[in-house]
Amino acid sequence: MKTKAVRLYGEKDLRLEEFELPAIAENEILAKIVSDSICMSSYKAASQGTKHKRIPNDVANDPIIIGHEFCGEIVEVGGRWTDRFNAGDKFSIQPAINYADGPVGILSAPGYSYRFIGGDSQYVVIPAEVMEQECLLPFNGEAYYHGSLAEPMSCIVGGFHANYHTTPGSYVHSMGIVEGGAMALLAGVGPMGLGAIDYAIHCDRKPGLLVVTDIDTARLERAASIYTVEEAKKNGVELIYVNTAEEGKGVDYLKSLTPKGEGFNDVFVYAPVRPVIEQADKLLAFDGCLNFFAGPTNPEFSAEFNFYNVHYAATHVVGTSGGNTDDMIESLQMMEAGKLNPSTMVTHVGGLDAVIETTLNLPNIPGGKKLVYNNVSMPLVALNELKNMEGELFQGLAELVEKANGLWSPEAERFLLENAPAI
Repeated sequence: MKTKAVRLYGEKDLRLEEFELPAIAENEILAKIVSDSICMSSYKAASQGTKHKRIPNDVANDPIIIGHEFCGEIVEVGGRWTDRFNAGDKFSIQPAINYADGPVGILSAPGYSYRFIGGDSQYVVIPAEVMEQECLLPFNGEAYYHGSLAEPMSCIVGGFHANYHTTPGSYVHSMGIVEGGAMALLAGVGPMGLGAIDYAIHCDRKPGLLVVTDIDTARLERAASIYTVEEAKKNGVELIYVNTAEEGKGVDYLKSLTPKGEGFNDVFVYAPVRPVIEQADKLLAFDGCLNFFAGPTNPEFSAEFNFYNVHYAATHVVGTSGGNTDDMIESLQMMEAGKLNPSTMVTHVGGLDAVIETTLNLPNIPGGKKLVYNNVSMPLVALNELKNMEGELFQGLAELVEKANGLWSPEAERFLLENAPAI
């Protein structure tokens, strides 16, 4: 079967090509990819080429397909898997398959290391190890982009699970956030921060107090219009948005919002900015856990941390850079049940022909997630710019986005898939 895909040949050498996929073996699966969310990790892989630990050394001759946040539909199932999977099934994939015998060993992952599977392709051959590692995940949600965003959402879920707390006199760590406790999300209204607000309000283990900070009033107001104080209250969470750039809204004020002014049990940092990290440290209550979620690009990045409090107040720090398969399954199940809406992460949409330019310029494109649909031809367009584009497709999408409070939606996805030109 022929497919069009974006393949990596070396540093910043991405090519949109059509080529023949091999026939599947009895332990493989053929699948159609409908949507892919472009991740900063793909930018890093494309920029570094073979210097990247997940990229094979021979991509100049045997290029790999990029993209790892994808969702699609099974087309054909090899005999080994017919008792578990069927043609027509929707799926998402956990790319961190942890398979030691992959092309680059344990770091091998779809979207980085494989010739015939990656998110930015119309069709892929799913190798046996994905199923063997339980990483081909059924998805029954109404929209493909929900499945694409399950991977970044799982990173948020994983962060909540990775936090830990202690009991004086015991060496046992209690994993997860403090249920009913005080939580702060610093720089928390970017795409991942918005997902964290959604999860904090709707997960099974909620904080009692959730304080979300940023220094951009417009972004805070936008977040507050999506995740309202009233909605949080219905779910048992007191939600407060704070612009810390305003006078008098620093550490003392933020701590005053917590019970007895003692500080926060869990603090998440969603921007790799030294002053934000140092502010987070000062906000911690006794046994408080600081989760440094946002990954820096500078390998020498550092910040001060109060070790007096580490010793006497049991404060501690963790860092998470991804979710595991259980986190991804939880994300998918919550989306299917309508408890999570990852639409808030999406700020741009486009077609397969927009992938190369978008990937190579990702740090310079503002906003959140860039979502592409692999079987259509469409430039990358910001959702708030759709109304300024000419043509029935863009105007129709603009109306649906406006109807959904400025967000991408299952209805918009269906309209795009039915009306956008094929690539």
